[in-house]
Amino acid sequence: MEPNAQNGVQVRDVVTQEFEIGGKTITFQSGLLARQADGAVTVQLGETMVLVTAVVAEEPSEGRDFLPLTVDVEEKMYAAGKIPGGFIKRETRPSEKATLTARLIDRPLRPSFPKGFYNDIQVIATVLSVDLVNQPDIIALNGASLALVLANAPFNGPVAGVRIGRVDGRFVFNPTFEELAESDLDMVVAGNRNAILMVEAGAKEVTEEDTVQALAEAHKAIIELCDFQEHFKEAYLKVIPASKKEIKLPVADMTYEQIEEKIREFATGKLREALKNPEKLARERQEEMIEDETIEELESLIEGKEQYVSKILAKIRKEEMRKMVLDEGIRADGRKTNEIRPILIKVGVLPRPHGSGLFTRGQTQALSVVTLGTVREEQMIDGLGIEESKRYMHHYNFPPFATGEIGFLRGPKRREIGHGALAERALFPVIPKEDEFPYTIRIVSEVLESNGSSSMASVCGSTLSLMDAGVPIKAPVAGIAMGLIKEGDRIAILTDILGMEDALGDMDFKVAGTAKGITALQMDMKVEGVGSDILGKALAQARDARLYILDRIAQVLPGPRSELSKYAPRIITVKIPSDKIGDLIGPKGKNIRGIIEEVGANFVTIDIEEDGTVFIASTDGPAGERARELVEMFTKEPKVGERFMGTVTKTTGFGAFVEILPGKEGLVH
Repeated sequence: MEPNAQNGVQVRDVVTQEFEIGGKTITFQSGLLARQADGAVTVQLGETMVLVTAVVAEEPSEGRDFLPLTVDVEEKMYAAGKIPGGFIKRETRPSEKATLTARLIDRPLRPSFPKGFYNDIQVIATVLSVDLVNQPDIIALNGASLALVLANAPFNGPVAGVRIGRVDGRFVFNPTFEELAESDLDMVVAGNRNAILMVEAGAKEVTEEDTVQALAEAHKAIIELCDFQEHFKEAYLKVIPASKKEIKLPVADMTYEQIEEKIREFATGKLREALKNPEKLARERQEEMIEDETIEELESLIEGKEQYVSKILAKIRKEEMRKMVLDEGIRADGRKTNEIRPILIKVGVLPRPHGSGLFTRGQTQALSVVTLGTVREEQMIDGLGIEESKRYMHHYNFPPFATGEIGFLRGPKRREIGHGALAERALFPVIPKEDEFPYTIRIVSEVLESNGSSSMASVCGSTLSLMDAGVPIKAPVAGIAMGLIKEGDRIAILTDILGMEDALGDMDFKVAGTAKGITALQMDMKVEGVGSDILGKALAQARDARLYILDRIAQVLPGPRSELSKYAPRIITVKIPSDKIGDLIGPKGKNIRGIIEEVGANFVTIDIEEDGTVFIASTDGPAGERARELVEMFTKEPKVGERFMGTVTKTTGFGAFVEILPGKEGLVH
């Protein structure tokens, strides 16, 4: 490939390569678009195309001790040939799908940078085209990894991802929307050659054994995709010069090592004792006191280097917590590795909402509240997917007081959107179909206290609130968060992890499901070398915990209540021929308005679907029944032999015209 020019403008060489997976071809291209980014790749599957760019700062960020990685997903409505809804008519804040895709990309990338690398990194995935057949999230994930590889960043990649479904017992890679509709599994898996780093899945009560098999199949494809990215880089470097940007890596500080040695001598024993305090806030206060004492004790040595102290103490705390688990089999709060914290369950705790459930597990507490609404209250979705509306929604809120902190309340953060989507996915398989239960369902989970596993507490609380509201769910769902401590060949799998075990451990593995099987799965790994055998053990241990929680739920509320809350609307469904919809509505809505006026607008709402399904929502029983009678009268076809009480509307010399049904008259001679 040689440089060429078009109309006098120099055009760089373009590298294009294809990768085939499961009979589908993914095309990767670099060198044509966004050429001033450190790395830029367009990825195409079918007619779905995403541009992914990566830019890495040359210098570390001043005063930071964390990886400042930002991942943004830009959904352009023109990609689907749409104009944005609302008044502004341009893309504004990211949609929920864009936020979830950004999290999906961030989670496997973040642990793939070297420790101590604090340069700013920004990855932007711009969705340029969607065909409403193939999803853009997976190709964006693979494009992000390749863009970082081409950016010459200190990236321990490549990483790759696949979506795997199962149709008729057969695994399908990167399934289309149509294939997913027939699938009992929707799993996204990301990792590198050595291990799986991230899992996000929804399932229809899939067994643990089948889940492990799906993970193994996905990892085989991930290894092939990682090899492909390396081959692409080789071809890229032959025709396009590598980035001349010199990215500086952190330099070892000898002073830091001297300070660490002294702090270890002074504070290790104190920290170990503090770790044994089961009360989260009390333990944190102890650790703050230890930090103050350390600064005071070593004042002359650390003068001007005070910022090192908290970093070194955190390192020691992590080491000591892990030693306690691996050497003694005892966790920070005194539990065994497979032990669940004490559980408190209450239902019907709020008098006016349609259903409520309070689930407390140790120092984590979630209050879930159900509201039942009419069909017209469905959420309309203005996005790039095929979904246009949702009748079941789950929203998760995490206020700052849940951890004893002060903070701004400025709408849901990415984490809250992600946890809400996870709980929604966990419960979706047991939500009744619309024709069985014609309600819009909204659940709000308020996290009132948190010390780990609040998303899974919200799943348990939501099961309670749904059953308290009388929603006929197919089966109760419970969730549990698992952890892992791994040092060489020594491992400990932890059930029901604390916040500290999440932060200092090697795995956060959330599993939700019924007694029959898994409905949702989310996993993030922080270490390499975790194989399917360890994941299988974690899933088996999670199943034991899930069954224990489901048993505790059944002791409080065995199943959905037989009646809805007295404050919930009663919905009556009437099916009419679709060609009678016009008769029911009447000229300029005259008939439907007349029905509502007669029964009372404060008591009844009426919604008509295109297939002739009529939903009558009523807060007053007699008013709802009267509305049903009137709907049937307006759409009824008289049959020979039926008798009617009619109203004489006009008389003539040859007889009388009698209205036997609304808008239907007959002549009596």
